Amino acid sequence: MEALCTFLLHSPTEAIRPLSSAQEWLLAREALPFSTSIERAAAAGFLADRVGYAFAAGYQEALGHLLMGTPLASQSMPSMALCATEEGGVQPRAIQTTLSPRAGGDAGSSLVLSGRKRFVTLGALARWLLVIARRGLDEQGRSQLAAVCIPSDRAGVTLHEAPATPFVPEIPHASVSLFEVDVAAAEVLPGDGYLRYLKPFRTIEDLHVHAAVLGYLIQIARRFAWPREHVADALSIVCALLPLAAAPPLSPVVHVALSGAITATARFVEDTAPQWAQVDAAVAARFQRDQRLLAVAGQARSARLASAWQALSVSPQASAEYDSQARKP
Repeated sequence: MEALCTFLLHSPTEAIRPLSSAQEWLLAREALPFSTSIERAAAAGFLADRVGYAFAAGYQEALGHLLMGTPLASQSMPSMALCATEEGGVQPRAIQTTLSPRAGGDAGSSLVLSGRKRFVTLGALARWLLVIARRGLDEQGRSQLAAVCIPSDRAGVTLHEAPATPFVPEIPHASVSLFEVDVAAAEVLPGDGYLRYLKPFRTIEDLHVHAAVLGYLIQIARRFAWPREHVADALSIVCALLPLAAAPPLSPVVHVALSGAITATARFVEDTAPQWAQVDAAVAARFQRDQRLLAVAGQARSARLASAWQALSVSPQASAEYDSQARKP
């Protein structure tokens, strides 16, 4: 933690330079001297010249964190995209992409992947695709999901570029068509595709993306001489995120604490709004456009928090009442 804080507080802000593309940034971030994905996300965000590139680095570090403990953990994969969302959404029942034995082949070594993914972040920039697919049904009739990692240029894979989004337009998106794509048994990752990969990713992504955006905001605060208390506030949130990234991502305790950090980030952005008047006009306008990124998936986060309180057998209302009583003299 101390090394990261030193980096964020002492790295020269005049070294920040515009980059030509998100691809350039994804390659540049690999040289950062930090051992954990969450620290690299925050440091990469500090070095980014815009929220979009901070997000891209946080997203990639989140995927790297997700793959820890798998055979892919030791491999260098500078650009990867999660392919999960389909026309019906991202819930297990919505996953229609299939992973099945190829006709006439050995089920253990000859598999085929077919389907379509509607919204893939980073799209054509990704060299690797982490695809969530259905392998069949369990005894209760529920979809059994698998996670498959394949190169994006494999035969049968077609990426269709999507229009730029209204915010962070530098980050491309695409839909992906998968037509009888060959998959080796070794490319199917260990563990349940939903519980091990799809379900925890939202939490892991929130942690890493917020760390990256806060790193970017610390850079802005230092570069344009904001009051030091703003730097301290942003740094304190980053420090709160670090241990959460090391905890189990499905833990309700992590979800409650992460909710507090996300709320603190939103409050920080609101409190520092007047400071943007002293920032370079182009930089300030870009942040005004891109800060909507932090509100994406707000409904999903609310549902996650409600489930966490329920799992802890403490309602938010009961907790608030307890805190009110505890503050009375």
